[in-house]
Amino acid sequence: MSLSHLFRRSAAPTPIYLVLMAGQAVCGSLFFTVMLVYQVTVVGLDPLQMVLVGTVMEATCFLFEIPTGVVADVYSRRRSILIGFVLIGGSYLLQGAIPAFWAALAGQVFWGVGYTFTSGATEAWVTDEVGEAVVGSVFLRGQQASLAGGLIGTLLGTALGVVRMQLPLILAGIGMLALTGILTLVMPERRMRPTPVAERSTFGHMRDTAREGFRLAAARPVVRTVVAASLVVGLGSEAVDRLCTPSVIERFAFPTLWGTNSPVFWLGLSGVVGSLIGLAASEMFRRAESRALGAGSPARLLAGFAAVDAAVVLGFALAGNLWLAFAMLWARGVIRTIAGPVQDAWLNRNLDSDTRATAISIASQANSIGQVVGGPALGWVGSAVSLRAALLGSAAVLAPAAALYRRSAVRERAADAPAPAAAD
Repeated sequence: MSLSHLFRRSAAPTPIYLVLMAGQAVCGSLFFTVMLVYQVTVVGLDPLQMVLVGTVMEATCFLFEIPTGVVADVYSRRRSILIGFVLIGGSYLLQGAIPAFWAALAGQVFWGVGYTFTSGATEAWVTDEVGEAVVGSVFLRGQQASLAGGLIGTLLGTALGVVRMQLPLILAGIGMLALTGILTLVMPERRMRPTPVAERSTFGHMRDTAREGFRLAAARPVVRTVVAASLVVGLGSEAVDRLCTPSVIERFAFPTLWGTNSPVFWLGLSGVVGSLIGLAASEMFRRAESRALGAGSPARLLAGFAAVDAAVVLGFALAGNLWLAFAMLWARGVIRTIAGPVQDAWLNRNLDSDTRATAISIASQANSIGQVVGGPALGWVGSAVSLRAALLGSAAVLAPAAALYRRSAVRERAADAPAPAAAD
C-alpha cells in the first residue's frame, strides 16, 4: 500500500475540502478577474459574441451534466473532481495563450465539461464524508475559504493584469493543475460505495441512477422548487454575468489612481472590495446558521435573496455613476455568497446518498438550459439595442424566482403547522 493511499485513509475530509475550495477560488479569481476585460479589449468581442461564449459553455454543461453526475455516483466522486480540475486548468491555459474568438469558444467547452465533473460531486463527496448533520456548517466554512481564496486571486490577477493581461490567465491554468496533483495525493474517499467492477461494463446502472434522480426532481417539492428556480435564474443571469463588465467600461470613465486608470485595475479593486464585504457577510450569517437552516427558513431566505437579486440588477442597469454601479455589484455578490450554501444544505438534506450527485446535477442542468435559452436573446438585445436594455430585461426575467421560493416556504409552513384537535 502506497504512502499516499495510507495518508488518504487517515486524512480528515473537512480541511481538505477547505483547501479544495480555497485553491480553486484562487485560480478562478486569477482567471475571471481579467477574463471579461480581456475578451472586450484584447480579443475584441462584441456583446452578442460575449454572451455566445457563455452560451457555448452552458450548452456544454447541459449536455454533460447528467452523464458526469452519474459517473460521480456510480464510480467515484473523488475521481470525478480530479478529472474536472484537469479540464478546467486546460481551459484557462488555452484561453490565456491564444487571444481569439475560437479559442474562447473551445476553452469554454473544456471548462463546461470540467465543471460538470465537479458539479454535484464536490457537494456529494463532502456530505458523505462528514455526514448530513454537520454538512451545513462545513458548506459555510467552505464558502468562507472560497471567499478568502478569491480575494487572494483577485489581488494577484489585478496586479498581474495591469502588467500583462494574459499572465493571470496562464497562471490560473498552472495553478489548477498543481492543485489537482496535491488533491490526488491527499483527498480521501471512505464512504462512497461505487458500483462493483463487474457491473461497470454496462450502462444499465447509469440509466437507473439518472432515472431515480429525475424521479426525485419530480416527486419532492424542495427539489422541484430548486430546479424551477434554477431555470428562471439561468434565463436572466447569463446576460448579467457577461455584460456587466462591458457595461461598466462603456458607461463610465475611470479615475486615475496611483498612476493608472486601467479597467483591469478598477474592476479588480471592485472585486477585492466585494470579496471583503462577502467575507464579512458570510461570517455574520454563519453565526445565525442554525436559524437560517431551520425548517421553513431556507425557503423564506431564498425568496428574499431572489427578490433583492432582481432589484440590484435593476439598480445596476439604471446607475448613473461608477460607485453606485459598483455598489450594486457588491450587493449581488453578497447575495450569491450567502444564498449558495443555504440552497446547498436545504437541497442535500432532502436527497438520498446514492442519487445525491445526480439530483444536484439536474438542478444545475436546469440553470444551464435557462442560460442557453435566455443568454443569446438578451445578448442580441445588448448588440441591437443597448447593454442597458439587456440588463433591464435580465432584471425582469430574474424576478419570478422569488415567487417560486415563497410558494415553497408557504407550503412548508403549512406542513409544519400542528393539526387541529379533533372534535369531541
